[in-house]
Amino acid sequence: MRDRLGRALSREVTPLGKTSGATRRSCRGAACCAPTSYLVFRVLHAQVILNPAAGRGAARRAESGVARAFRAQGWAVDIVRTEGPGHGQELAAQAARQGAKHIVAVGGDGTVHEVANGLLRSYSDAALGVVPMGSGNDFAKLTGVHGHDVASAVARLVTARSRRFDAGRVFDEWFVNSVGFGFGPAVVKARNANRLRGFLSYLVPIVQTFFRFQPPVLDVAAPGFRERGYMMMVEVCNGTTAGGNYRFAPDADPADGKLDVCLIRRVSLPRFLLAIPRVMLGTHVRMREVALIKTAKLTIRAPEEPLLVHVDGELREPGVNECTVELERGRLNVLVAR
Repeated sequence: MRDRLGRALSREVTPLGKTSGATRRSCRGAACCAPTSYLVFRVLHAQVILNPAAGRGAARRAESGVARAFRAQGWAVDIVRTEGPGHGQELAAQAARQGAKHIVAVGGDGTVHEVANGLLRSYSDAALGVVPMGSGNDFAKLTGVHGHDVASAVARLVTARSRRFDAGRVFDEWFVNSVGFGFGPAVVKARNANRLRGFLSYLVPIVQTFFRFQPPVLDVAAPGFRERGYMMMVEVCNGTTAGGNYRFAPDADPADGKLDVCLIRRVSLPRFLLAIPRVMLGTHVRMREVALIKTAKLTIRAPEEPLLVHVDGELREPGVNECTVELERGRLNVLVAR
């Protein structure tokens, strides 16, 4: 695998029509000594990190199609599979150390999270691309490949431009889309326990969680803002959506140097049921139970119980009552479809 990761990222073919040194010395006349034309062929290279478990095995089944799609676009490609939690981060860091310029995550938001963390920990300038194969694919919505099949997503990647995205940090890891407290991670915990697919894998755990969820007391503080009370959830967003179809931060820009924080106070069941479709549409921002702020740093404290957190949809139970969320501007190079 090390040899595959270390493969050259570009190749140059010997120029056509180049004259030898001896020929140049013996030629006569302006026409003969005119500048030589060179034809240089560069083969771009994609290092693909594929999570075979993503999309209930859809990524594994698409592996050969991913390779064909890149080769059809004239790119060389190497594919390595993740073998368990955290492996994507290791593979991305290794690829970055060995000089990879285009690192493509094939999987869902969890796969993107791991690959991005590998690049960020390595301080790599390699460009992150995504072929979405998960259930939610929230990050893919920011890169212009969401809703595209493998061939179309790859075709868009090879002509994409690179853009510097911000990256958030909480505890000792980065997030590229969102980090959530309260109801959000409780839903993730319930979702991890079921085997539903697609949209239902998000909606059913939401309803299940609501009937047993006890809103925690949270103290949220940012420059110019502070609120303490019972809260349904706090979603700290770099991207516009979380949980697949929920537009918590419809105006978020992952490159504006700010996190968009959506705070939803404790609500009754009827108001909660009303809020679900409004969050999906992004119109929840007008509800009295909702507060939206923009900030580059905030602190969240839970005085009565340890924090339950999701980081890019991955559950974390750190066993602490307080954390700081910060933004690092322009830290990640991302391929964004034109």
